[in-house]
Amino acid sequence: LSQAMTMPVRALAGQPISVLEAGAGTGAVTRALIAELPAGSRLDVIEANPRLAAKLNRIADAQPVENAQIRVHRTRIEGHQADEPYDVIASCLPLSNFPPQQVEAIMQRYLTMLHPGGVLIYFSYLGMRWARALVASREATRRHRAVDQLLAGFQGQYGIQSRRVWVNMPPAAVRQLRRPLQLSAEPQHLSVS
Repeated sequence: LSQAMTMPVRALAGQPISVLEAGAGTGAVTRALIAELPAGSRLDVIEANPRLAAKLNRIADAQPVENAQIRVHRTRIEGHQADEPYDVIASCLPLSNFPPQQVEAIMQRYLTMLHPGGVLIYFSYLGMRWARALVASREATRRHRAVDQLLAGFQGQYGIQSRRVWVNMPPAAVRQLRRPLQLSAEPQHLSVS
């Protein structure tokens, strides 16, 4: 999964780029991003949990990249103030755990934080909706379904690639979106109730 999440970074190899990783957690994707980061690049890592942010700082310090700037920010994505737009955003946030309105705000924020033509990559675990439906309340099931529909709308409007990573446990779907040259004022996919 970590290798799949670095696809957009590898596609831009050979030139300095700016990358944001949101919801870095224990750093599995962070390590993969650092390994693929071209010299002279910038990587901003977002993690709200103070214990995990401290671990991510140790990972960043232990794996220097030539002339690269790697910064760990202990905040939520909603509170992150970017110095400049990003070429790639890798989202590791568990979006299906959030209310639809928050997912919509996060996805819109990602798109506005990208350079025009920049790529957002995110993943979701396969089969989790059905597994959650077995134990979740009706309200939680409706929320999960609404988030799935919302993300499908973003994928329909901005999606450029989707692939499945079967060798991950649990298997995951990895999706890439591209920011258009100009964002429309009114998103066309937000009719979720």
